Amino acid sequence: MANSDGTCAAVAHVYRGTFVHSTQQTPLEILEDALLGVDAQGKIAFLAEGKDLEKLAQLFGFSPSAVDQLKQHEFFMPGMVDTHIHAAQYSYCGTALDMPLLQWLDTYTFPVESRFKDLKFAKNVYTHVVKRTLRNGTTTACYFATIHTDASLLLGKIANEFGQRALVGKVCMDRNDAVEHYKEHFDESHEETCRFIKELLNKKYPLVKPVVTPRFAPSCTEALLSRLGAIAKNNNLHIQSHISENIEEVQLVKALFPESKSYTDVYHKNNLLTDKTVMAHGCHLTDEELDLFRETGASVSHCPNSNFSLCSGILNVSNVLKHKVKLGLGTDVAGGYSASMLDAVRRALDASKVLNIQNPKNKALTFEEVFRLATLGGSQALSLDNQTGNFEVGKDFDALRVNVAAPDGPIDLIQNEGPKALLEKFLNLGDDRNIVEVFVAGKKVVPLPTAE
Repeated sequence: MANSDGTCAAVAHVYRGTFVHSTQQTPLEILEDALLGVDAQGKIAFLAEGKDLEKLAQLFGFSPSAVDQLKQHEFFMPGMVDTHIHAAQYSYCGTALDMPLLQWLDTYTFPVESRFKDLKFAKNVYTHVVKRTLRNGTTTACYFATIHTDASLLLGKIANEFGQRALVGKVCMDRNDAVEHYKEHFDESHEETCRFIKELLNKKYPLVKPVVTPRFAPSCTEALLSRLGAIAKNNNLHIQSHISENIEEVQLVKALFPESKSYTDVYHKNNLLTDKTVMAHGCHLTDEELDLFRETGASVSHCPNSNFSLCSGILNVSNVLKHKVKLGLGTDVAGGYSASMLDAVRRALDASKVLNIQNPKNKALTFEEVFRLATLGGSQALSLDNQTGNFEVGKDFDALRVNVAAPDGPIDLIQNEGPKALLEKFLNLGDDRNIVEVFVAGKKVVPLPTAE
């Protein structure tokens, strides 16, 4: 925005170096010797060529000597978006992967989640998961919590304190025969969901919002699904759940909801498929169901680690994208054993190659395409792409400063390689040691505060 003298509002920070991001037109755009300015509100004020330094310095009122110059093997990329993660399951992450989905939920998940009525336990787990995901470059997370309202509010508080952009969902489930003390009555679920939404919105956290969260159709009565759809519609809220993760689950839904044409139809009939809906997995969705996703604007969260680990199935990403359905990546902790979105990137590539091996007509995804899914694709899946996802002017500066040659890091650089190869190496080999800094809405959130 220009001032009366023709200059633009001053910027708070200016960075110079290599920037990589995705656009609607291309999965990977590489900008070498670029200048990016961040204003006092944490938004991207300009993205221009390095040769325009003097002109931009005059226009935006900064000193060229104050520019932060990236090192030779450093680059900026957009923050990664985890479109599906169970924060409450983090305590047993990396274990308990010896059963299929429904048995896994009964044996491991529900007993652990029932412990979150203890706020001390909840604070410990939620603090760890927010810190871990931020260190691994997750600037935006779409979290499942548990049925416990106060613990779910605590997750929102912790995400806000650490500066992570987050959608937080209090889980709703009024049908669960496996663990008697881990379910709600219909009225309780409705009332506590309303309390959760009201109290979280009243906190006025700038980056943390509620998301309506029916666990999945088998754990909810149709009355509850209908009520949750109405709550989401009346409050214009995001919605998250699970769909078509494994065959046994799909068959269970058919038995529980015989009047519905499909798993997708169960949600659609209850106003739970909107352009602010993200459904995890979708491994066994039919083409007709994907058409309904496209028509409603709902999105799919691809969670390949979990799909492999629980032997649920393999999502054909290319087919989803062919149907013009929005799609992002999710870690799905703890069905997925890693809280890092870099793992989600690698497993997504693996899944597409497995499908290619099974049928050469299924073209494997490129690393550039999966890079887009982890960043811009995730922001689109969560309907947050007007705020984040790439380095377009006017969006929030959610970014990772990556050093591929970090000391004692996991990557050995043997030959002189360009930025495209450095990005590919980071996606395939890198870890949190390569993520030097993390920014969310212009604020540096990693390194984490030393007191923590």
